[in-house]
Amino acid sequence: MLDHQHQHHTHHHDAEGRAGGTLTEAGAAVARAGHGQHGTRTAAHNSQDDDHAVHTLGQHAGHSTAMFKNRFWLTLALSVPVVYFSPMVGHILGYMAPMFPGSTWIPPVLGTVIFLYGGQPFLKGGLQELKDRRPGMMLLIAMAISVAFVASWVTSLGLGGFDLDFWWELALLVAIMLLGHWIEMRALGSAQGALDALAALLPDEAERITDNGTETVPVSELQPADLVLVRSGARMPADGTVVDGQAEFDESMITGESKTVLRGVGDTVVAGTVATDNSVRVRVDAVGDDTALAGIQRLVAEAQASSSRAQALADRAAAFLFYFAAGAGIITFIVWTLLGSVPEAVTRTVTVLVIACPHALGLAIPLVIALSTEQAARAGVLIKNRMALERMRTIDVVLFDKTGTLTTGEPELKDVAAVTGVETDELLALAAAVESDSEHPVARAIVRAARERNLPLPAVAGFSSLTGRGVRASVGGRTVHVGGPALLRELGAVVPSALAGTTRAWMDRGAAVLHVVDDGRVLGAVSLEDAVRAESRQAVAALQKRGVKVGMITGDARQVAQAVAADLNIDEVFAEVLPADKDKKVAELQARGLKVAMVGDGVNDSPALARAEVGIAIGAGTDVAMESAGVVLAGNDPRAVLSMVDLSRASYRKMWQNLVWATGYNILSVPLAAGVLAFAGVVLSPAAGAVLMSVSTIVVALNAQLLRRVRLSPAEVR
Repeated sequence: MLDHQHQHHTHHHDAEGRAGGTLTEAGAAVARAGHGQHGTRTAAHNSQDDDHAVHTLGQHAGHSTAMFKNRFWLTLALSVPVVYFSPMVGHILGYMAPMFPGSTWIPPVLGTVIFLYGGQPFLKGGLQELKDRRPGMMLLIAMAISVAFVASWVTSLGLGGFDLDFWWELALLVAIMLLGHWIEMRALGSAQGALDALAALLPDEAERITDNGTETVPVSELQPADLVLVRSGARMPADGTVVDGQAEFDESMITGESKTVLRGVGDTVVAGTVATDNSVRVRVDAVGDDTALAGIQRLVAEAQASSSRAQALADRAAAFLFYFAAGAGIITFIVWTLLGSVPEAVTRTVTVLVIACPHALGLAIPLVIALSTEQAARAGVLIKNRMALERMRTIDVVLFDKTGTLTTGEPELKDVAAVTGVETDELLALAAAVESDSEHPVARAIVRAARERNLPLPAVAGFSSLTGRGVRASVGGRTVHVGGPALLRELGAVVPSALAGTTRAWMDRGAAVLHVVDDGRVLGAVSLEDAVRAESRQAVAALQKRGVKVGMITGDARQVAQAVAADLNIDEVFAEVLPADKDKKVAELQARGLKVAMVGDGVNDSPALARAEVGIAIGAGTDVAMESAGVVLAGNDPRAVLSMVDLSRASYRKMWQNLVWATGYNILSVPLAAGVLAFAGVVLSPAAGAVLMSVSTIVVALNAQLLRRVRLSPAEVR
């Protein structure tokens, strides 16, 4: 459990070194499995881009947030004079726009600019949807603005005697749709971000050792068997084996663990990790696509591509409305033509096709998403990907990474046991005194526990650290050691049977056990464990109350994982999982028909975060984990996941309410615009239809604002 946190205390030092090798070997194995498949990343991204192009409110391939933003602001600016000088708007609002030479051409000229510039993404997207035979929002918008454009020019030129002045409606429709797509694009996560963050972990250059000294070369020129010098503070340029020196390595970018790990001769080191205190010489074992980092990078790309196959609710509604409007338009024209009124047939048909694309439908989901992300941010939850918000309500199981998520990632003193004749407080004070000069997390935990009990610490002298075994100091002229089983073997110290039985029970549950030895005599022992967050118990209980199962995944030994799981009443445990295999466990759950939300913080978690239906990264984790996730928690409090569940369910209700309203409005207004009640004297004029569309938009906006009433607090467990 604490193998990576107390190298100088326990007998697991050698095993720890091998664990580091396992990470490299496992990652390299993944990389080798994909070696020669250099197109994997590109294919994955192309697949993902295609899915987004087809399934997310139209063809967004090649579009950017800035593009929609810039077109929106210019269109909005041009729309103001178009609306103001529109005779239809002036008639509705009861004012008369000033007349001057050329004033009547302001709406047509500016409306044309709006159609060609602001409407370009929708026209291109609609054409692509038509070619793909997959009608959606883009085609619906393109149809509406094209019909409005042609009809308005016919009216402006005085052709045919039609009164179909839709310039103001065209301008507002384009502006509102651009706003909706801008909001949506801003809410979407970027798959490329995770891959860029992974690539950024590698240095650009390396110091290669030659017969004449060292030379600086691009990392791409390194070959297996090359020797490289990695200086203090420098990143490893490739996977390799230490051949000279030893250093504490920061592997947090790979493991998510913030504590450094000692690597010496014979130990494997991973590309992207950092030598923090000393320089080492390393023999390169794997480069480029064969490194563990590259293997993880491929997994992220593949997992992101597989998790992006979902269709937006608004696109489904838009597809339905396209067929509905097109069919209604055709029937309207045929019926009115047969009744002998061709001008009325044209007027009715144009009105039907224009109002078939409601502003409300274009804003129904983007508005909810925008407000949801704002509400979530207030609760410490950053929603990066729209689909993560939509999917969270369907999640069957939340899979937590253990260390740093359900636990603090810091050792905590759990138990103290002393031999007969020695008080436990006396033993703890002695251990804390010996450890007081050490900055190691285990030492700090022991000293902190002694201070919490207000124990006076005896004076010590001659402190020294025994790498991989423990620490030593002189107390009152006596030599006192604190360390694990390796230290006991070195000292030849014998643990009394009564104490051995106690420590065995500690070790069985996965605790780290340190013995206190005074001049060769074992006085007692202390146990340390990764502290379980109090918030974790509340989070697990609340999720289960909501009908969501809770799982835990960890690389720790099974007994350690089982102890934490029993403490938290967790439903399912995956223990002793290699870093490169975490996403396989997510896939295993998915194969059982479960929808998974993964919560993690390390690079090794990033493929699993991307593979899951919803990836949730701890904000204190690595940049790669946060880039791979659709949701980022600002802090380490697992209760924030509850906010995500509640918000997802509330926002989904609002999405459906808005979609039902927007679609329902069309189902009612289109027949009226077609004139089905004309026999009763009820006809929806173009002006009235346009006004009702605006009213529909206001209703959707107000309904979305009700999301602000949803109370979200990570600390609130209902």
